[in-house]
Amino acid sequence: MTSAALLALTACEGGGADAGPSAAADAAPSQPMAKQQTSEPEADGADEEAVDAIFTTEAVAQFSEPWAMTFLPDGRMLVTEKPGALYVVTQSGDKGEITGVPTVDYGGQGGFGDVALHPQFADNGTIYVSYVEAGEDDTRGAVVARGQLALTDAGGTLSDLEVIWRQNPKVTGRGHYSHRILFTPDGQHIFISSGERQKFDPAQDMQQNLGKIIRLNHDGSVPDDNPFADQGGVTAEIWSLGHRNILGIAFDAEGQLWEHEMGPKGGDEFNRIVKGENYGYPTVSNGDHYDGRPMPDHDTRPEFMTPEESWTPVISPAGLIIYKGNQFPEWTGSALIGGLSSQSLIRVAFDCPLDNRDICEAERFNMNQRIREVEEGPDGAIWLLEDGSSNGESGGRLLKLTPA
Repeated sequence: MTSAALLALTACEGGGADAGPSAAADAAPSQPMAKQQTSEPEADGADEEAVDAIFTTEAVAQFSEPWAMTFLPDGRMLVTEKPGALYVVTQSGDKGEITGVPTVDYGGQGGFGDVALHPQFADNGTIYVSYVEAGEDDTRGAVVARGQLALTDAGGTLSDLEVIWRQNPKVTGRGHYSHRILFTPDGQHIFISSGERQKFDPAQDMQQNLGKIIRLNHDGSVPDDNPFADQGGVTAEIWSLGHRNILGIAFDAEGQLWEHEMGPKGGDEFNRIVKGENYGYPTVSNGDHYDGRPMPDHDTRPEFMTPEESWTPVISPAGLIIYKGNQFPEWTGSALIGGLSSQSLIRVAFDCPLDNRDICEAERFNMNQRIREVEEGPDGAIWLLEDGSSNGESGGRLLKLTPA
């Protein structure tokens, strides 16, 4: 099997890494998938490796610009579409539309985003969604809202929607919203990723919540133990700062928070998130400006947190899980990341085989489509959403990965 080329050329969603492609293609039959690339050749000059197929890929359903998914207690899934739709989907691919979703500001990288269940969803029926809303004078920003989901066999209804958080300020442009949602393992708090909206400096501005990771109570209020809680305003929401475009956040089995984010021209990052720390953007990056101007690397400024892994050329990461299942026992505890421009599924190992490193990319699988989302199913199967659009190109499929 020939080693997969690094396809990524840019990590800016609007500029190429996530410019949009793909929509409705006929579901493909199940296919075995072999490993395409390890973190480095096993011998000098080696560029090929014969391996057995590791997983089989089954196309289950088709969507138009799917963005996120989460599993329900009954084994069905909720799937969002960026233009502004929410579906309940069975594992066999039957879809039912959820009515009552909010109006979204759709365009560029914006629209309907993430969906997450309240930790007591089985009792209270509450879900959280993120989306982009319009402001004045051609501005817009991401919001997170919660509402009541009533499901039926054919679909369902979302009602009593209440916004609990907004990006502040709203700005022009249609990129780098991030707006991923994640509850803490104990169910007490909610984390939100807030991109810097392609405006650079807000990531270091403590009077704005752009370019930050946010930590809130369920109702949007600020926990007393947030690192900047005593400063009030949007500053109190901030858990960490100096971020760019965060499209994946996840906890490991020990409760450590991880995230990945897109770098500029090079320098995609995989980060261990620490309370109150600064991750440096745009002061430092392992990438450069798109016009070719260099940016100082992280190692030139030790006051900033350094990525545990970074990629140049980029992978354009989107979607993240720390695998906890048993269908792929050799992956238990690894991070699985979707790749947009790299059209791949990437495994990051926490027991890196390379000398002097604990964490590194261990495997990469060529999926031949931009991968937008990664989730683990109740039985340990891995589910992916291909990026997809409504322009007649391929993609947009819900895929199920099981051992070959």
